[in-house]
Amino acid sequence: MNSQKHYSGYIIFAAIFCVVYILFAIRPLGKEYQFEPEWKIDVTNPTISENSENEPLLPFKLGQSMGYFTPSGKVVNFVTFPQKSSISKFGYTFYNFNNSAATFYSPDGKKLFSSTQSGFPMIDDDRIFTFLPGGSSFSMCDKNGKTKWEYSGAVPITAFDSSKAGVAVGFADGNICQFEMNGNLTQRFAPGGSEIPVILGIALSSDGKYVASVCGQNKQRFVLAQKDTAQTKIIAHEFLDSKSTNQMLVKFSSDDKTVYFNSGNVLGIVDVKTGRKRHLKIEGQAISIQESEKCFFVLTKNGKKYTVYTVEPFATFIGRFSFEASAAFIQVYENKLYVGKNSTISCIEIK
Repeated sequence: MNSQKHYSGYIIFAAIFCVVYILFAIRPLGKEYQFEPEWKIDVTNPTISENSENEPLLPFKLGQSMGYFTPSGKVVNFVTFPQKSSISKFGYTFYNFNNSAATFYSPDGKKLFSSTQSGFPMIDDDRIFTFLPGGSSFSMCDKNGKTKWEYSGAVPITAFDSSKAGVAVGFADGNICQFEMNGNLTQRFAPGGSEIPVILGIALSSDGKYVASVCGQNKQRFVLAQKDTAQTKIIAHEFLDSKSTNQMLVKFSSDDKTVYFNSGNVLGIVDVKTGRKRHLKIEGQAISIQESEKCFFVLTKNGKKYTVYTVEPFATFIGRFSFEASAAFIQVYENKLYVGKNSTISCIEIK
């Protein structure tokens, strides 16, 4: 009789526990993203269209070809180049390994200006630079091709980034220099902490307050520094397991609240204000990070295999897809992801 009472008591307790668990465990389902293919174009022999509706022009580069397309899938400019090139929303140029001059063009193919300065030109957004022969000096040009200012050094430049606030440069000896847009040197510091203190990747926040870098060998290190009137403050750092001597991707989010960095098969994600860190395992080396309003995308390369990772802030993995190609890129505009593969560009709408 007593055993039956005990048995009944267990049943009642189990029932009450199940009800309480269900009530407190109920959570609304997370929002699911839908990716719907919208169009696909081949740029091998594209039909060049006029931008009659005055759509934004998005740059692309695939192998030895580059140009501009619209969000609706019209190719408005297509060029091939023999060796090297640089392209952005502002314009494009191409050059050879022994470059002594360069011509710059607008997205619609009209000549903007020519530069007779020797070196390798680079267009970063609407900012124009030339890396001078020797690899330790560079100049910044205005939008007419005239040199605004020049930095001349003796140590090889190993990392470079610019934003609307200025320029950050990393060198083979482990030093980092930050310049304003007028060329004034605002800070020079060395992150240190490694046996071989080379700077392998660098990023400058849009307001110029922060510089992030991946540096060194034995051991490799990520460092986030804040510019101060008296001295540079290291506000976050991390020793890394990677030993790569390749250039590393380092990038701030558009709102400067997050900084991303590549470390071997890991993408590091750091909250700038709190220093909180997350790590996302990836296959291969990260070569591009693009943001949308809802999430961000990471393109990685491992041989001929490319993988696109979809991640929700702060670092919630959503999904990925892979493909094989000899060249690839990703681009984001509003709520659409554009994926370039070999000679094709696909548009995927994010819902």
